Amino acid sequence: MHGTELLKGTTLSDRPDLEQDRRTWQDAYDRTPLRDVDFETMSGIPVDPVYGEGPNPGEYPFTRGIRPSMYRSRLWTMRMFAGFGTASDTNARFKEILRNGGTGLSTAFDMPTLMGRDSDHEWALGEVGRAGVAVDTLADMRDLFAGIDLGHVSTSMTINGPAHIIMAMYIALAEETSVERSSLSGTIQNDILKEYQAQKEYIFPPRPSMRLITDLIRFTATEMPRWHPVSVSGYHIREAGSNAQQELAFTLANGFAYVEAAVAAGLDIDDFAPRLSFFFNSHSDFFEEVGKFRAARRIWARWMKERYGAQDERSMLCRFHTQTAGVSLTAQQPEINVARVALQALAAVLGGSQSLHTDSFDEAMALPTEDAARIALRTQQIIAYETGVANVADPLGGSAYVEWMTDEIERRAEEIFAHLDQLGDGSILEGVYAGIDNGYFVGAIADSGYRFERAVNAGRRIVVGVNQFTEGDHPGDRNLLRIDPQVEVDQLKRLATVKQARNTAAVHAALSELAIDAAEPTANVMPATIRAVHALATEGEIVAALEAVFGTYEETAVM
Repeated sequence: MHGTELLKGTTLSDRPDLEQDRRTWQDAYDRTPLRDVDFETMSGIPVDPVYGEGPNPGEYPFTRGIRPSMYRSRLWTMRMFAGFGTASDTNARFKEILRNGGTGLSTAFDMPTLMGRDSDHEWALGEVGRAGVAVDTLADMRDLFAGIDLGHVSTSMTINGPAHIIMAMYIALAEETSVERSSLSGTIQNDILKEYQAQKEYIFPPRPSMRLITDLIRFTATEMPRWHPVSVSGYHIREAGSNAQQELAFTLANGFAYVEAAVAAGLDIDDFAPRLSFFFNSHSDFFEEVGKFRAARRIWARWMKERYGAQDERSMLCRFHTQTAGVSLTAQQPEINVARVALQALAAVLGGSQSLHTDSFDEAMALPTEDAARIALRTQQIIAYETGVANVADPLGGSAYVEWMTDEIERRAEEIFAHLDQLGDGSILEGVYAGIDNGYFVGAIADSGYRFERAVNAGRRIVVGVNQFTEGDHPGDRNLLRIDPQVEVDQLKRLATVKQARNTAAVHAALSELAIDAAEPTANVMPATIRAVHALATEGEIVAALEAVFGTYEETAVM
């Protein structure tokens, strides 16, 4: 059933404004192609696309969802995170995910790659390929996506400090395989502010790092209209110990900061804001998470329109990827993590996420095995195809509790924005810089995490299998994914071979050109970076060239 009569559950006779809103929504809904399924319950009861009073899904301020039809037209992207060992190892996992019905790829890089260091760097010893895939040069990127059509797959890459380098490798690979830049679809995290606040995978100081981000935003705005150049990430803020309202407020504040930086660099807000996206954590307090997601859309829309003057409605859409809470997974009785993940994933869907990764039950102990990753993907598929929750937009909307929770989280987030605005003398960007320098973010997150751990240790907050219901916890021998030390040996050989075979003079010339562009504030470093990776300059060599211009960042401990 494509169209419906005016939505049920409310009286329109004395509300002509509401009736007009509903007719406007109905027209938009009727123009939207829908999935070819029966929108009815298991018992055959037809259901409407949305219930209750407005604003309707797809209408400002988008509390109820970013599209009129929500999941009736398109389900969320089931994007499974993968990365371990060599690029060839991860390529095999990618293909397994696609064979099992995954609809997007999400790449995890190893620690040396995340920190901008090559596999043969002294800091990399023992870490190569351990917590993600090792990528040193364009040759590794070729192996990573061998046999995968970049023009037909949506790719997410979780990397920040050296994000523009990995992005350059992806673009260079597309050029080698005759895929137009304009056809590339996906997201690169490229959210450096949260690194100083929570995850600590930074390289350069904040201000030159922001320059690299605005360069990539400008580049993708003109060259790659389907690409999201920044995924503003609250996930790692939450994993570091923040509570829900801090996760929301710090994340959106970082988003406002990127908007201010890009506008200051000369970009029109409606030229780049439609391609910004977000990445949230879905934790275990079910209704708090749903309220958080709904509040995120409303806050972003209002700030973009009222404070930053966006005219394009797409600039006001808070589109987000969600991942279930890795920090909630327990090594004790790990099988029950399946239940935790299912409930967290359901909260994300009921909150209107556009993309979702479900953690594997064994991730508290190791990188996931193929079997565990398959169960995590099947969890999403059960929610999508068996529960019926995708038939109705914002099915919890109108609940007195959910509406109150949405309002309360928004109120608390606004208090944090006011503090940052004051710190920055009217600029959220400057307020975020100040909050990094004075330890505000680090301190707030640490205090929140400490309060939670005290509650767990005191038994005031129950974690099943950890401080209650611990019987039956017999770990025994488990089938865990173990990274063979030979992976590091093989990667070092691969890197040495690439270095020996490349044109060294061309590498040095490309790196010198990059350093010149980096020293010129009005230049965009992306073209020179793409030329450098084409010459097979390593990630570490490119980082070193930029460090000579920008310097490196060392955190000041705040007591």
